[in-house]
Amino acid sequence: MANERLRVALLEHGTTIDVLAEAVQVDAKTVERWITQGRVPYRKHRFAVARFLGMEEAYLWPGALTPQQTAAVSESEIVAVYPHRWAVPKDTWGRLFSAAQQEIGVLVYSGIFIAQDTGIMRLFAEKAEAGVRVRILLGDPDCAEVAQRGADEGVNDGMAAQIRTALFLYRSLRQLDGVEVRLHDTILYNSIYRGDDQLLVNTHVYGRHAYDAPVMHLRKVTGGGMVTTYAESFEAVWNRAVPVES
Repeated sequence: MANERLRVALLEHGTTIDVLAEAVQVDAKTVERWITQGRVPYRKHRFAVARFLGMEEAYLWPGALTPQQTAAVSESEIVAVYPHRWAVPKDTWGRLFSAAQQEIGVLVYSGIFIAQDTGIMRLFAEKAEAGVRVRILLGDPDCAEVAQRGADEGVNDGMAAQIRTALFLYRSLRQLDGVEVRLHDTILYNSIYRGDDQLLVNTHVYGRHAYDAPVMHLRKVTGGGMVTTYAESFEAVWNRAVPVES
């Protein structure tokens, strides 16, 4: 069976069989067989193709990786695990956002510690002016989900108040091209902070404040699935969120 995913990936990438063959150091006829006959390359070639095309190995060749291989690759995406958000070194936050060349993303309810950090806010502005897309998702302060989270953390209306404060602090940033702020009403299982292919994922624990819950530092690795899972979750929330009027 032909590998239509690989065929389409080549077209989307704007490349040819000959160019791909040269890039991964195989014969062009070999690449053609991967596409037309659906042959599965050796793993080193799958990795090279996925990296060249900027796509997931598991997407191009579903089922090629064993569960054990997938688990091993995904585990390698874990850079560090912190027992609490307050235990994450301050310079880790700065490096996450300062290294971004294409995308900065923040998915939170209030994320007030970000909005109150003038250094990070200045960095967001500089990145936006340099062409980096900055997307910030805050909880809708009037939605039931935010009210429930406030009750769960024992702050009640304090959660909605923090969101309104964050919106106020983001007011100048929202005027910049490349910065988008939206409100969401999802049940937030994790807060996600993104700088291109690196994430800080702050889990949410019932009855505990977010700053007291664990954080995973993840970095995208070809063939891994953890970063992709969280990035897709971010996009799902973004697509249903409501833009904040400037």
